[in-house]
Amino acid sequence: MFLGFDGVEIGLIIVFLCLFSGILSGFPVAFALGGAGIIAFAIIAALDSSGLLVHEFLDRSTAEYQALIAQGISDIEISKFTYPDLPRAVEPLFPQGWEVAMDRNLAFIVNRMNERVFAGQSIETLLAVLMFVMMGITLERSKIANELLTTMARVFGPLPGGLAVSVVVVGAFLAASTGIVGATVVTMGLLSLPTMLRNRYSPELATGVIAASGTLGQIIPPSIVIVLLGTLAGDLYAAGQEIRADAAGCSDALTYLGQAAVLSVGTLFQAALLPGILLAAMYGLYAFGYALVNPEKAPPVALEAVGGDIVTRSDAVRWFVVAPVAIIGGILLAAQINLVGSQDLTVDSYTDAGQAASLRTKVSDQCKASMIELHGQEAWDAAVAQQSEIDAAGGIAQSYKRSEEELATAHAEKIANAAPVGTGVAILFTLAALLLAMARGVSPSADPRPLMVGAGGILLGLIADAALIPPTMGPGPSFLILSVPFAITLYGCGVAAKSMSHNDLVRVVFPPLVLIIAVLGSILGGITNPTPAAALGAGGALLLAAYRKLHDEKKSGVIILAASFAIIIMILIGINFDLRINRSDVAMPDLIAYYAARATYFFALFGIVYSCWVLLRASVLGPVVRETAKVTSMVFTILIGSQLLNLVLISFGGEHYIQSFLRSFEQEWTAFLIVMLVLFILGFVLDFLEIIYIVVPIVGPVIYGGTYDPSWVTIMITVNLQTSFLTPPFGFALFYLRGVAPASVTTAQIYRGIIPFVLIQMLSLIILWMFPAIVTIVPALLPHN
Repeated sequence: MFLGFDGVEIGLIIVFLCLFSGILSGFPVAFALGGAGIIAFAIIAALDSSGLLVHEFLDRSTAEYQALIAQGISDIEISKFTYPDLPRAVEPLFPQGWEVAMDRNLAFIVNRMNERVFAGQSIETLLAVLMFVMMGITLERSKIANELLTTMARVFGPLPGGLAVSVVVVGAFLAASTGIVGATVVTMGLLSLPTMLRNRYSPELATGVIAASGTLGQIIPPSIVIVLLGTLAGDLYAAGQEIRADAAGCSDALTYLGQAAVLSVGTLFQAALLPGILLAAMYGLYAFGYALVNPEKAPPVALEAVGGDIVTRSDAVRWFVVAPVAIIGGILLAAQINLVGSQDLTVDSYTDAGQAASLRTKVSDQCKASMIELHGQEAWDAAVAQQSEIDAAGGIAQSYKRSEEELATAHAEKIANAAPVGTGVAILFTLAALLLAMARGVSPSADPRPLMVGAGGILLGLIADAALIPPTMGPGPSFLILSVPFAITLYGCGVAAKSMSHNDLVRVVFPPLVLIIAVLGSILGGITNPTPAAALGAGGALLLAAYRKLHDEKKSGVIILAASFAIIIMILIGINFDLRINRSDVAMPDLIAYYAARATYFFALFGIVYSCWVLLRASVLGPVVRETAKVTSMVFTILIGSQLLNLVLISFGGEHYIQSFLRSFEQEWTAFLIVMLVLFILGFVLDFLEIIYIVVPIVGPVIYGGTYDPSWVTIMITVNLQTSFLTPPFGFALFYLRGVAPASVTTAQIYRGIIPFVLIQMLSLIILWMFPAIVTIVPALLPHN
């Protein structure tokens, strides 16, 4: 024992000292991580070779240890922390020598790099980071953030604390479009801080609201933090639950839990939605309340009014509240009574297999007792009854191929139960109706007849779909029948869009809002996973930035608009037609749709290339590509360096030591609070990348291996890190803001200004702790992908 410490404890101290020395040395963090791991391993290996480091472990061959095993106590629950009186034995820190440990580390490095960087399952999700980064930087470089902030300030400025509220709104907006904390803080600091100070806003409130709103990118989807954390959380949750099941005496997590232990990034995005909105709302309410109490420190500001017609309160209520609620409510009601719904007539050639029992009941006695403790006696009895019925019927009914008569009967039943109006048609016409209602509210003095024509097209389309298009009709004839109502509706929508373009608020907010809805909607709705959605976001950001640049240059953006419509048409064709032309029997409408989809695809690709040329000519694309490459290369390099450091910890048992310590607490919440406190403190000196890739893999099997919902654990970690990045004197967001704040704003004022928002963050953590349903309700309601 060296200095009275166990060799593993000395090794942990050496690793963390090398890590912090490397970070403070000024070297790039990615290289400091790998270097710290190599130096720490060299020091530990030297001390081990000299005989100074020895590891004291529990002797598993003793009668005392075997007696605990005989009592049904799991091996993983027995450690020197939980049973300090058990006999121990001593061995070198590297029992087979440091050379063997180094060889094993090198092999692990190759495997880990292959799994997580080059060809593993998580690489597709990590590609979303690149495209989300590009999306955010493109929107920031194209001055869209500047216009957003200016327009929101004109909307909220006349209210008490209106400028501060506008910063919160834009911060949430940029968080949903960038997910990059530093970029958001710096952008809003440069754009809004001088304006707020010039209008006699308190420096404390101004700096506090900017720093806090800038960190919303940590939690509001599509957060890069959640993407990166999600690539690890799924594996950690699965591994942790397998360990938990083994400790419970069950064969696997599926048996013990009754469901698969899976967690996706899409589910985490769903879970982060309400907490992100909650935080933004609390920030805005604080700014408004501060202005009411201290009106001289956050006065109303009379800025230039937003362009467009003057909208009365009655018009605003009628067209912005009553009409959308009536439209959406009507569609939902129609869906409930089966007027709107699926018209899919696909019938499986094979029957479904019989339903298995809700829980596996053929398990060991120890597993049975554990499952009853977890699920309750009533759930276990219900599963036993279900299994008895299955056994009495001869076991689970196997799938078999249906006869022609059965197929015809099933097909007829599908036709009889099909809704008169298809879901896709209903959604398209609903979106068109919302657009017409918004246009009427924005320009109440404009001629309403074109909008009424568009509304007539919507009504005609719904009637035509219900009366003239049976579920058995193919997509070709259906398209021809609906083409006239669609054309009439598009005429009205075109007039509506032109009318709305005269309103600065709609012109500035609507395009990026549509992009955000398209990206998040496809993820939250379970339509696709984050990587294709990120690709859509990156391409949409390029088109949007190019259109804005052409608008500033007084040039036509018709190619950009046409490319955007081509993407929409391509998606609609893919939804409504079978584009697999390698089939033996390809119908003529499907063949025509295939070539139409190819044409729209190539035109959309041309539009994106044209957008890149526009941005390159305007000296926007170059900085965007460089910044994207810089950020993503930093992410992947830190990933590699952190894996090296982790493997050093694993090689001498440091990871097992920390996990055994956390598992030694009787109450699960105690270990979780300790982890949260450590993460909070580490957030002062480490960026979220280092914390995600170094600390979370070590503590993850413990905090994800308990009874807490894995999405709740992940969101709590994310909000905790966000709090850490705001807390003086080391918060990263404060350093970002200090770098762009004028000299008249002191560091003390920034620190005083951020304290109320840190308290709001802590309050939000308490709220999420007491009401975890805030996190779990959205994933429970929405489909998973």
